[in-house]
Amino acid sequence: MGINEQKHSGNCQFGNGSPPRLAVRIGRIEMKNPVTVASGTFGFGQEMAEFYDLSRLGAITVKGTSLHPWRGNDYPRTVETPSGLLNAIGLQNDGVDSLINEKLPFLRQFDVPVIVNVVGHTVEEYAEVAARLDDAEGVHGLELNISCPNVKEGCLAFGSTPQGAAEVVAAVRRRTKLTLITKLSPNVGNIVEIARAAVDAGSDALSLINTLLGTAIDPWTRTFRLANKTGGLSGPAIKPVALRMVWEVAQSVDVPIIGMGGIMNALDAVEFLLAGARAVAVGTANFVNPMAAVEVIDGIAEYLQTMGISDVNEIVGSVA
Repeated sequence: MGINEQKHSGNCQFGNGSPPRLAVRIGRIEMKNPVTVASGTFGFGQEMAEFYDLSRLGAITVKGTSLHPWRGNDYPRTVETPSGLLNAIGLQNDGVDSLINEKLPFLRQFDVPVIVNVVGHTVEEYAEVAARLDDAEGVHGLELNISCPNVKEGCLAFGSTPQGAAEVVAAVRRRTKLTLITKLSPNVGNIVEIARAAVDAGSDALSLINTLLGTAIDPWTRTFRLANKTGGLSGPAIKPVALRMVWEVAQSVDVPIIGMGGIMNALDAVEFLLAGARAVAVGTANFVNPMAAVEVIDGIAEYLQTMGISDVNEIVGSVA
């Protein structure tokens, strides 16, 4: 469904007929448009490349990558819920060496910045992964995942306090010159305090939100539907929470924000931009519609054209 078929306010046409400017900047990463994909929903791009040219994206954010291979959680580890998806994958991955030697060569054929989501059990593991990726050809930025609720140690433990977030960011900052994006958890008391701590410690940008902690129970077997018992909730159900948190953080820090959480179409993405995000990440929608991210890109352009706006940066944080 195109923008003009969806509800909107205003009917101005962009006068000179030229397409609106979509380019945005996140740290030192130049994105041709403000749309990336949420880590863990796009793998390393190989499967999605069968559907469209990955060069159309503003950036690719690949699956969480650790120092050594991680097995992930036991099955079952995904459950559909009303307007959402619970997952407890547990950040299964083959480790940073596999990324460098096997995954990056494929991604380098596309004209698109690559952001690597970094995970670890300890501060030292985060820093070592960052150091190995610092000179890896084709890596443009690191997204520090200090907010995944599906591992029993590391990640969320670091992102639940300002001190923990600052410790990880500072350690990684010392080991890399790449753009650092800290991914924030909604499962905290005060996300603004943690955002400020990450920025003060050297984060160039922030991404939010990660999944909300939830669970599901089978009433007939009286058992949890996930082997892990709890998992991360994503999808349209979390969008109002994500929007509120993006808006709050955008009022409090002076770095670019990548907003995410329940973006299913272009108008969802526009809401995040209006709330203060400089870019957005499409996540769960990729599972429903492999073309979701490029449809969001086209829809943002159509929205700007309809509203008579020449540059996407003009709407960032402009909600009244």
